[in-house]
Amino acid sequence: MNTIWNPDLSAHSGPKYRALAEALRADVASGVLPPGAQLPTVRDLAWRLSVTPGTVARAYQAAVQDGLLQATVGRGTFVSAPLAGNEPSLSVERAPGDGTLDLRSPRLPEVGQTAAIGNALRRLASDPTQDWLNYTSQDQEAPLRGAVCDWLAGRALGPLSPDQILLTGGGQNAIRMLFDTLLTGERPVVLTEALAYPGFRYAARLARAEVVGLAMDHEGVIPDALDAACRRYHPQVVCLTPQAQNPTVASMGPTRRAEIVAISRRYNLQIVEDECYAPSGVGAVPLRALAPERTWYIGSLSKSISAALRFGYVVCPLDRGASARLTATHHFFALPLPLSALCLDLLQAGVADTLRAAVNAEMSRRVLRCAERLAPFDPCWHPGIPFLWLRLPQGWRASSFARMAGEAGVLIRSADQYALIHDHVPHAVRIAVPGQVPMPDLEAGLATLARLLNNPPSDMAV
Repeated sequence: MNTIWNPDLSAHSGPKYRALAEALRADVASGVLPPGAQLPTVRDLAWRLSVTPGTVARAYQAAVQDGLLQATVGRGTFVSAPLAGNEPSLSVERAPGDGTLDLRSPRLPEVGQTAAIGNALRRLASDPTQDWLNYTSQDQEAPLRGAVCDWLAGRALGPLSPDQILLTGGGQNAIRMLFDTLLTGERPVVLTEALAYPGFRYAARLARAEVVGLAMDHEGVIPDALDAACRRYHPQVVCLTPQAQNPTVASMGPTRRAEIVAISRRYNLQIVEDECYAPSGVGAVPLRALAPERTWYIGSLSKSISAALRFGYVVCPLDRGASARLTATHHFFALPLPLSALCLDLLQAGVADTLRAAVNAEMSRRVLRCAERLAPFDPCWHPGIPFLWLRLPQGWRASSFARMAGEAGVLIRSADQYALIHDHVPHAVRIAVPGQVPMPDLEAGLATLARLLNNPPSDMAV
């Protein structure tokens, strides 16, 4: 049952949505709204306060991003318990170990990484020139930045030099570094795709930013939606995954990319282009090549070689690499020497290229098998992207399907885990491809999903 809550907005200044968010924070702090209390629906509270539903939704969304509230599609919005949350966690998911098939996050296959990393570590251990005692610095990372440029040679990213490279502890760390570099003001606005990697909103929360979702179609963000959001919210950053959209596998065509760049220039908007999952040398010209003066291109070895290598990089806009590296210096000085030396060895020896090709070949084989097995349900997929997007047959809801699949021994992600609070959520799920699971086990899990898809619950039939 919804809590009866009638906040007094007159005690708070500023826009109404911000006044409501401040009233909410104050009443949670004072105990008027205890942990677990259910908030009124958006429309109910809007009617009682004589404000628009959009005002209430925006205040609730800001509170969710700050961890004050937690929201579940179909259940409602609740005051968070201390140190608890109801959003999908970014922590590492371990395989259950009880026979359950985990298709929530892609896992890379073993194609020689263990031996290659071990050999590289042995070479480093016997190198007398390595300084294992003192702090590292951004200047010492220059050779590794040059190796990253060579690694990216096949991606047509436009003007590229080691000075434009920022090295990070993985893709998520790269997003946080960029928000700290780019966002200013008390409550900056970040735009994302309506369905997007949850890491964007977690990083935005840490940066005290508000996240606004943009309507999408089969090519990703709709230009008119981006233009309207720029006029309404005056955002500073837009986060996009144009080639390997997570979770929908959408791919943005050349015309759409040009339109997005033109709008970004019109409103002086910075573009964060997250292409950690994008296959090398595949697809349209990256946004970084179209707008090198405002695009920050993120990549990671974790998605192409080994998740154990928490190593990411950003190709910064022209003349912006130094400012980004200054942010990194303030956070962690530079990457740990064992990590940076290991990655430099793998890249310079050509081992990283060999491993990337082998991983891509095996994952493409598995993605194709998943697509063939689920073909009657028309999944969206691409040979180089390690997950599939499946719109559910009539009668299924995403959260119910994910729950029943889990009960049947197959873990997947529902669409609502990628959506912002109060946004429209399609009846769809993301199915990640496991590279370390024996093919017979994968086949059995896909058969389980197919049986469920063919038999929606009778009480949910439309």
